[in-house]
Amino acid sequence: MTVAARLAELGINLPEPAKAVANYVPYVQTGNLVHISGQLSNDASGGVKGTVGADVSPEQAQAAARMCGVNLLAQMSAALDGDLERVVRVVKLGGFVQAAGDFEAIPAVINGCSDLMVEVFGDKGRHARSAVGVYKLPLGFAVEVDAIVEVR
Repeated sequence: MTVAARLAELGINLPEPAKAVANYVPYVQTGNLVHISGQLSNDASGGVKGTVGADVSPEQAQAAARMCGVNLLAQMSAALDGDLERVVRVVKLGGFVQAAGDFEAIPAVINGCSDLMVEVFGDKGRHARSAVGVYKLPLGFAVEVDAIVEVR
């Protein structure tokens, strides 16, 4: 099954890739690796903002991480001129969760993004990962995820 077919089966329409909001670019390709800048838990409805374990539930946060994954896919698509079949492997995800002081289920939150990569790319979506709880994220969003992707 093609990546486009998997996205359709999952009911995912890729959004317009987010523009940079500071002095950086959304992605950089060097050799056969594309490094994608952190994508926030943002969508057309305003996304998921707040602190996980305080005003954002773990379930909402996991959905927010999936939202980050959709935004990563949009950036991948932009980097690859719309051809996600060029993805050889999702190499690594870096996940950040704006977490309350006593919230420890950071990896479970980032699973929302990790699971999406496997759903979309199959074994090519299995990746190395970090999952980090932080005090604050840009613009108050609950989750941010960046990626390194091998392409052909």
